[in-house]
Amino acid sequence: MSTKNIMLCCVAGMSTSLLVNKMKKAATELEKDVVIFATSVSGFDQELASRQVDCVMLGPQVSYMEKDFKEKLKDKNIPLSVINMQDYGMMNGEKVLLQAYELMGVE
Repeated sequence: MSTKNIMLCCVAGMSTSLLVNKMKKAATELEKDVVIFATSVSGFDQELASRQVDCVMLGPQVSYMEKDFKEKLKDKNIPLSVINMQDYGMMNGEKVLLQAYELMGVE
């Protein structure tokens, strides 16, 4: 299976960076071949243009932007979901990683 690229996006990319580290740890434990990175809402377009992205996960604090982001992604066939608020708050990297894999339709 090829490497999967997961983009997390929040207001400034800072709190999501903490979650990225937890997700990377979970990916190592689960032996998942994945690249996970965080960006800010303002950096979304640039990251999307410069990287391979297999799915986008929005922080709950920007869930109101879900429709706008889905519109940007529709022609690229990249799935998007809002991170479960409880998993985000608890920084549950494993659950968010598994949510991303489910979103991409892979195990």
